[in-house]
Amino acid sequence: MTTMKAIFRDTYCSPDALKLGDIDKPTIGHDDVLIRVHAAGVDQGAWHLITGLPYLLRLAGYGLRTPKTRIPGHDVAGHIEEVGENVTRFHPGDEVLGTCHGSFAEYAGAHHDTIVLKPSTITFEQAAALPASACAALQGLRDKGRLQPGQKVLITGAGGGVGTFAVQLAKAYQAHVTGVCRTTKTELVRSIGADDVIDHTREDFTDRPDRYDLILDTAGNRPLTHLRRALTPTGTLVIVGGAHTGRWTEGADRQLRAGILSPFTRHNLTGLMSTPRRQDLQTLTELIETGKLTPIIDRTYPLSQAPQALHHLRSGHASGKITLTV
Repeated sequence: MTTMKAIFRDTYCSPDALKLGDIDKPTIGHDDVLIRVHAAGVDQGAWHLITGLPYLLRLAGYGLRTPKTRIPGHDVAGHIEEVGENVTRFHPGDEVLGTCHGSFAEYAGAHHDTIVLKPSTITFEQAAALPASACAALQGLRDKGRLQPGQKVLITGAGGGVGTFAVQLAKAYQAHVTGVCRTTKTELVRSIGADDVIDHTREDFTDRPDRYDLILDTAGNRPLTHLRRALTPTGTLVIVGGAHTGRWTEGADRQLRAGILSPFTRHNLTGLMSTPRRQDLQTLTELIETGKLTPIIDRTYPLSQAPQALHHLRSGHASGKITLTV
């Protein structure tokens, strides 16, 4: 069997224990495509898959003691090398983006329903940044938040991977957008369309008199009571991210508490566990083609430096997305 270069591990481990080596090239089924990977997205999901944390994810089917997938990475961009016999939407040579199992490698197999054609206006690195984070932003604003034109939305973590997409998407939905971020990211957040930017190191947004129809909390550890103070009387809070604490829940406890509390308040409090879907990827690529959405890349690493990329991700200092080039 033909081999390929890949980042892999056989047990849950820290990023520093990842290996770069030759493993078998994947084979594909009748409904799959084989992608020659040009770039892979680095997101919190990849870190969770590598470390096996929080433990709740292991119970959800990732593998209790050892990971079911040797190669980490879901977000992928590249060109199609081979198609299964049932695949009619794609052909060898097509440039695509989407999700797969094991994008930290030279080749990856993907079901044909998890990918879309890559817009010609963006690079492979930008394309690989799109699937998980942009879908989370879209589903948080549109599906959970039910954002309407003219509403006031506040986005915490506005300079991060999900946040930079959320700011642009909220503007595309004609909302008034306030972005909350650290000092080093304020100019970026303003440049991608935020009407107002709050530096959380200098100011607490709940101290302002402003109240918001929707708060999208992408990178916080603020208590629910704190966030609710900034909502309108019937406003919506969508919790996308959480603090990097707790080996069992890693911040997901706020999402659980929000769901329990919501029926007893006029506020709509909810968490989001997003899943990239083909129809959402199609919506996002259409927004890219019309110039309303641009993936923001903080830094790109070669495949061999996947551990450094993951550490940079967890530092919280990235402005936008981190990708690997393969």
